[in-house]
Amino acid sequence: MSANGRVVVLGGTGFLGRHVCAALHERGVEVVSVARGAPAGLPPWRFLALDLLTLPPRELARELGEMGAGVVVNAVGSIWGRREDQMWEAAAVPTLRLLDALALLPARPRLVHLGSVLEYGRMREGSSTAAVTEARPTSAYGRAKLAATRAVLDRFHTGELTGMVLRISNIAGPGSPDVSLLGQVAGQLQQARGGRAVIRLDPLLAHRDYVDVRDVAEAVVAAALSRRSGELVDIGSGESTSVRALVDLLIERSGLPAVVEEHSGTGRQHSTETWSCVDTGPAWRSLGWRPRRPLTEAVEAYWREFTERRDVATRKGEPSA
Repeated sequence: MSANGRVVVLGGTGFLGRHVCAALHERGVEVVSVARGAPAGLPPWRFLALDLLTLPPRELARELGEMGAGVVVNAVGSIWGRREDQMWEAAAVPTLRLLDALALLPARPRLVHLGSVLEYGRMREGSSTAAVTEARPTSAYGRAKLAATRAVLDRFHTGELTGMVLRISNIAGPGSPDVSLLGQVAGQLQQARGGRAVIRLDPLLAHRDYVDVRDVAEAVVAAALSRRSGELVDIGSGESTSVRALVDLLIERSGLPAVVEEHSGTGRQHSTETWSCVDTGPAWRSLGWRPRRPLTEAVEAYWREFTERRDVATRKGEPSA
């Protein structure tokens, strides 16, 4: 048990949520993972199946009370695998329902809400989030996440809730979804089956702040165990990397012969922002957190996990991607 009590992770089976649960568990914190569907394997922490989109706030409040939630980590609202017209329901509605549920609890848990760097919108090339004076998202996902963040901050500022908002940059590392950039490249490398792979992607023009998912999980743990409240803190690597460099890193790590072809309309894009870079100073001052793992380590860990997952699926005779 942490100083703030049992931690409930909403979206606990997602890419980031799984790492958050693992990081909390490693710290000896009692964790409850909540998601719509059960994970593929049984984790060493408790799992509860709940759907925030359909569960009335009063029932959600009852469930949270019965779980004895001292902290709620809101990791719901993934961008992966969603169409633009699905973003509001996926990235805003669950948080609004959660806030309604928390308002019904006599003893309200601390809330750590996970936002997105896409809430900022377009950033000037060469700048960091420290220079952004107003969030102006250009994507449906960014607008939905910003609405959720603002609703959470409103509750903090009125004193109805305590907690923090962490705005997360682009995450990479073991478990990256198949529809992510790393997942798309790995899938096409695998399909080559020993020959020369042709990696077909949308033009790789952007520069983004990529941070290891395990570092992000450690930031979430720090926020969950902290007693600071009302703050919005950006979480990233503090560096902007060419997406082409990320692709090249993965190809190099795979050791497979490959050529990259860039054509418009071959992939999935959720934003038109071409630059992102996070100011990590506030995270250090508020949480004592800074990123520890270089991008090369994130890519290497991803490829290792991807090949292990592929090998297991091959032995079972199942599709591996």
